[in-house]
Amino acid sequence: MSALTRILHRRRIRRLLAALTVVLVTACAAVAWVIYQNTYALREERVTITGGVQPLQGVLAWPKHRDGPTGLVVFVHGDGPVDATHDTFYRPIWEAFARAGYASLSWDKPGIHGAPGDWLEQSMHDRAEETIAAIAWAKRQPGIDPGRIGLWGASQAGWVMPEVAVRLPELRFVIAVAPAVNWLRQGRYNLLAELGADADPTVVRAELARRNETLALLEAGAPFERYRDSVADAGEMTPDRWRFILKNYTADASAQLAMLRVPVLLILGGHDRHVDVAETEAEYRRLLPAPQRLEVRHYPDATHAMVRHSIERSSARTFLVAVTAPRSLFATGFLDDQRAYLTRLP
Repeated sequence: MSALTRILHRRRIRRLLAALTVVLVTACAAVAWVIYQNTYALREERVTITGGVQPLQGVLAWPKHRDGPTGLVVFVHGDGPVDATHDTFYRPIWEAFARAGYASLSWDKPGIHGAPGDWLEQSMHDRAEETIAAIAWAKRQPGIDPGRIGLWGASQAGWVMPEVAVRLPELRFVIAVAPAVNWLRQGRYNLLAELGADADPTVVRAELARRNETLALLEAGAPFERYRDSVADAGEMTPDRWRFILKNYTADASAQLAMLRVPVLLILGGHDRHVDVAETEAEYRRLLPAPQRLEVRHYPDATHAMVRHSIERSSARTFLVAVTAPRSLFATGFLDDQRAYLTRLP
């Protein structure tokens, strides 16, 4: 090997090592960034909540630094098989509450991660009973101020929290995120929203006719087998889901809202295809007996989940942001406004 060849060979090796070093440093920086973005100013404690129909497996997320007893936000899930952290989705919200001096309590729905029971066997009243039992448990925990407890809930929680707050008027607040008022009206709105404004009128009529057929079966208390045989396409409906709907399709929060005297923060998104936010706001303003205790926050770019619409419409982008910058998933102001609301409470 000539001297020139050896020199060129060494240069190639140095360039390769330099490139590998850059790649390694970049990878380490990316990992460090992800760890940083997924580290929260919280101290999470796994807890078993007793006193209800069955024990609940939960998480109590404390502010990292606290001086004396702290207030508590009790989380009420929306629909679906949700665990205590909602697949980590709740943690930025817990952190915002911790900055306002509040702990957060959440639990796996019955049957999730091996928890006792089955959430599909619950009515909205059962879920209210479950929440009341969790609040009673929380009041007995060292470090919790029993005089500063409130509710946070999204979507289907809109049929749970009003009953809880009416039965526990000592609660300090309710934060209602994209709640519906009437199950049937919400279902019809969602159907039409999913079809879209440009849908073929023939398709719309066919879908509404199918929906009316399903409602007739629900009103008759029909078993799943009859539903399956009557409806052309059962889709993802299962026997358990059908029984869940049978228990809950008449849910309506109107009566409880008319008796609710707890301060309410109502949070609504501009791209919500699940809940008619205009109707929800109108009903809350009409029904609450103390409308001066209602605050409403609109987030024009938010979806039903309060995720920015520009992010949620791409599953790949949603995953990327959830991993690398989870606080940025939410609509601008969503986290800060809730922190500020709790800070303002007397």
